[in-house]
Amino acid sequence: MASERVENRLARQSRVRRKVRGSEQVPRLSVYRSLHHIYAQVISDESGRTLVAVSTLSPDLRGALKAARDLNAAKMVGKTVAARCQEKGINQVIFDRNGFLYHGRIKALADAAREAGLKF
Repeated sequence: MASERVENRLARQSRVRRKVRGSEQVPRLSVYRSLHHIYAQVISDESGRTLVAVSTLSPDLRGALKAARDLNAAKMVGKTVAARCQEKGINQVIFDRNGFLYHGRIKALADAAREAGLKF
């Protein structure tokens, strides 16, 4: 049962990844959601480098969150990734939901990043 779910997510991920490529000017915002945490990375696929990385395990967020697996945690990660992107001069990204359905924590992270000034 679980392996079928994972296989379906990986199939969705490969479909999305075929179309979504990040560049130096417009990097890719990749989101991963586990049962306990949420992770966001801004990646340049041209150079293969991670430009910004934020998660609920980040030291500045870890103490500020009551729970790392709820919508508020996803919103905090979205705001933080947008702030760090703007510090590095990144104003626009391509959103990569990484095969996860666009609802719940994934949507909350994306909406919070948009509200904080990041353009998709």
